[in-house]
Amino acid sequence: MSEAAHAMPASDARAKRNVWVLVAAQAILGAQMPMIFTVGGLAGTTLATNLCWATLPISLIVLGSMCTATPLAAFMQKYGRRAGFVVGAAGGTAGAAIGAYGLILHSFPLFLLGSFLTGIYMSAQGFYRFAAADTASEGFRPKAISYVMAGGLLSAVIGPQIVSVTADSMVVPFLGTYLAVIALNLVGVFLFIFLDIPKPPVPAADAPKGRSRLELLRTPRVAVAIICATVSYALMNLVMTSTPIAVVGCGFETRDAANIVSAHVLAMYAPSFVTGHLIVRFGVERIVGAGLTILAAAGAVALSGVELEHFFVALVLLGIGWNFGFIGATTMLASAHGAHERGRIQGMNDLIVFAGVTLASLSSGGLLNCTGGSIEEGWQLVNIAMLPFLVLAGGALIWLAMRPSDR
Repeated sequence: MSEAAHAMPASDARAKRNVWVLVAAQAILGAQMPMIFTVGGLAGTTLATNLCWATLPISLIVLGSMCTATPLAAFMQKYGRRAGFVVGAAGGTAGAAIGAYGLILHSFPLFLLGSFLTGIYMSAQGFYRFAAADTASEGFRPKAISYVMAGGLLSAVIGPQIVSVTADSMVVPFLGTYLAVIALNLVGVFLFIFLDIPKPPVPAADAPKGRSRLELLRTPRVAVAIICATVSYALMNLVMTSTPIAVVGCGFETRDAANIVSAHVLAMYAPSFVTGHLIVRFGVERIVGAGLTILAAAGAVALSGVELEHFFVALVLLGIGWNFGFIGATTMLASAHGAHERGRIQGMNDLIVFAGVTLASLSSGGLLNCTGGSIEEGWQLVNIAMLPFLVLAGGALIWLAMRPSDR
């Protein structure tokens, strides 16, 4: 069936086919994110004149994602998921190419421009999870979302291993990694030929317009879902952005940082095989609450020491906590709006989420490099900064649970 077909049926046969395509895209195209998040901050330390700005390349990626989330959602609402995902791959290609050129010229501003354009891909990848729900029945929807997120398992293996091979493969450090990212985008874009998600029907002139963005934000379930998604993703990014620099700064090697990031990304996606089933069995609020608790545990482990095992355990817990919190919040949001509100609410959600993630990644480098007397003290401050936001999200979730009429 063509992408211009009529309104979406709840066909799980179609949904399962789309899930497989999106899983493959998450694995192949998605591998560029752990690659860039591993080397972006390290490259920043070689290009930036002030180490406080070392993680700025990561922040610019997230900022680019934030800025493109709303227009990309509107673009998909009009032209379909396939077109939007192709635009995302094009952004990833352009970002990596400009980033590579910036490395060759040793130009930090050019490298930052490439990072910003990479955010276009990051934004498009964020919509994979929503695309999984588009053609799924209500019962299959949580599983579809979690299966697509599970595709990140392969990206967790592929990405860091490519970094290990390519980071020092050329005279210019990390140039080989960025060239590999270009290749991933050029190969992976062809997956979307097989995606079968009809464009949303054009509403009739007298059709309901749905709730405004302000009305959606005033809906308790929508508001709590966005808060929990933002906190889960922002705190994960806050800690993960600093991790490679902290690991190397504590006397370990780039290879160790890549292995820790690999373990972290595996932990982000491995639970996805069961997260959907857990949501169906125990309820989405409990799973989101478990995610927030595990994120707190990650901070506690990180504060207990800076040996290699502390980094590994903290980052694994960080990944699991993100998985429960973010997939749970996505499921909560997907059940709180109609198809005619899809572009509006999903674009607004990702705008808010990535605004929080941008602030977190900007804060990460400053907290790590510019607030403590050493890398160890900065690393402690990064993890202490998690606490107030976990309290905010946990309080919002408890407030929602106490409103039976909104559950």
